Amino acid sequence: MIFKKNNFTRAILYLKNNGFRMFLAKILERFNLIDPYKLWIKKFEPDKNTLKKQKSFKFSYSPKISIVVSTFNTQKNTLLNVLNSVTSQTYSNWQLCIADRPNREIIKLLKTYLSKDKRITVKFFKENPGIVYNLNRALKLADGDYIAFLDQFDTLAPFALYEIVKAINQNPDADFIYPDEDKISKNGRKRFEPHFKPDFSPDLLRSYNYIGNLIVVKKQLIDKVGIFREGYEVFHDYDFILRCVEKAKKIIHIPKVLYHKRFVNKFLDENKKLYAHENGKNALSDHLSRVGLKGKVENLGFLGFYKINYEISNYQKISIIIPNKDHKDDLKKCIESILKSTYNNYEIIIAENNTTDKSTLEYYEYLQKTYDFIKIIRWSKSKEFNYSEINNFAVSYASGDILLFLNNDIEIINNNWMEEMLMFIQRDDVGAVGAKLLYPDNTIQHAGVIIGLGGAADHSHRYFPAQSNGYFMRLKVVQNISAVTGACLMTKKSVFNEVGGFDERYQIAFNDIDFCLKIRQMGYLIVFTPFAKAYHFEFKTRGRDDTFEKQQKFKKEKDLFTKNWRKILDSKDPYYNVNLTLQRFDFSVNI
Repeated sequence: MIFKKNNFTRAILYLKNNGFRMFLAKILERFNLIDPYKLWIKKFEPDKNTLKKQKSFKFSYSPKISIVVSTFNTQKNTLLNVLNSVTSQTYSNWQLCIADRPNREIIKLLKTYLSKDKRITVKFFKENPGIVYNLNRALKLADGDYIAFLDQFDTLAPFALYEIVKAINQNPDADFIYPDEDKISKNGRKRFEPHFKPDFSPDLLRSYNYIGNLIVVKKQLIDKVGIFREGYEVFHDYDFILRCVEKAKKIIHIPKVLYHKRFVNKFLDENKKLYAHENGKNALSDHLSRVGLKGKVENLGFLGFYKINYEISNYQKISIIIPNKDHKDDLKKCIESILKSTYNNYEIIIAENNTTDKSTLEYYEYLQKTYDFIKIIRWSKSKEFNYSEINNFAVSYASGDILLFLNNDIEIINNNWMEEMLMFIQRDDVGAVGAKLLYPDNTIQHAGVIIGLGGAADHSHRYFPAQSNGYFMRLKVVQNISAVTGACLMTKKSVFNEVGGFDERYQIAFNDIDFCLKIRQMGYLIVFTPFAKAYHFEFKTRGRDDTFEKQQKFKKEKDLFTKNWRKILDSKDPYYNVNLTLQRFDFSVNI
């Protein structure tokens, strides 16, 4: 067996970071010797006895759930799967609504089920103009307190409605609910590719419809939103979801696999693809207009995936703050990459921290003589490195309304990086923005921070190849996350002051994550954009935490972080599903 050098290096890193047991499990998984998801199903999903108990359980509130199925030229076996999955529910107060122009075989099948179960409501009609028309006709049949929408190719888990009603009882004000999902083989024997979703993430939803096919909406919300709109075919559900979340009072995500998407090949010819692309873009553009955001929607090359180029309404001055001690070559590489930027309203503040290297001091002198927008300020409060103190000190010299904290071991990749970050930080609801950072070997160093990973917090997708799509395209799209690294972090000066800057008790670690969590506490969103990219030569300037003294300091600050944010750690990261492991960076299932 021949291993590529890069793969071998990644394997060694995985072994070092995760231990032999996890390393062995990964090898077994890689060669299909074990199926982690199969183990997860066995461990976490209800067994026959539990399902039996669910059938007799009495909720304090038992709402009627009307299930509207989107049918159009439906095949017998497809409909049979849907009917069986609904009639097998452990929760009984439901109504199934179907409207279609079926063939004789389907009519016969439906009449058989109708005679057995009065909870099934069907409307037959002669014309069949399309799926949106059929959906709206079926929606008219619904008389439940909540309406669940199910695709004709999908099937419900037997405990789906039970879990939905349980969530409603726990959250009486919930008016929009969505669960996790997986795929199921055509013969129904194998389940695979679970999608363990984050809680509501508006920016991820604007990147693609991660919410999926099964949604449950309170009847009063549908009365406000209206029916499915013609002219958005293929993405009529995306348009409907966007309109719902705009008006929803409370959006609930159930972190359980409650439906299975049938693995079928649904190919669109090129003309229909172009038509579908436009419908999706139009749905998203309409949404932006309704919520008062100006931006141009662009397709990412994958059907249903988008990038929004928000209008930069005010080309505000950006103060780029770079702490530095010695390391002239790293700083020079960083500065030269910034100077190639297409955005030109910025200043660079180098927070000089006890440099002794003569060539670095000479480089400072050169920068000040050559560029009037580069300042060298001197922080000499202590010879001991304190990231938080240095940056707080530097902010007092910043003349820009926007702050951009940057490590000196960063090299910018794309020249429009500042615009890519600025377009988000200018939104009133955004408090901080982070970039995609790569190691020099073109693997992921940072794509957002997951709270709880490794016991406190760590970077998602670490060591993934730079071109990887990531977990359900998460390396390719804009999304909300709990925190971003301070190695490249943009925020508003007003927000920085509002949260009191960086906590100076965190000298070397967790200062940026603590800062982001304080921002989130104030109600702001944190955004990760993969469209601002840079290399991060991590540890080159400050060195690795490999001495006893450094390790002790790191442990002390980790303990402080876990103590201060215990409630957040216990309640889990809303943008990282509880069914995913906190032991590794690879989004594998938690078993």
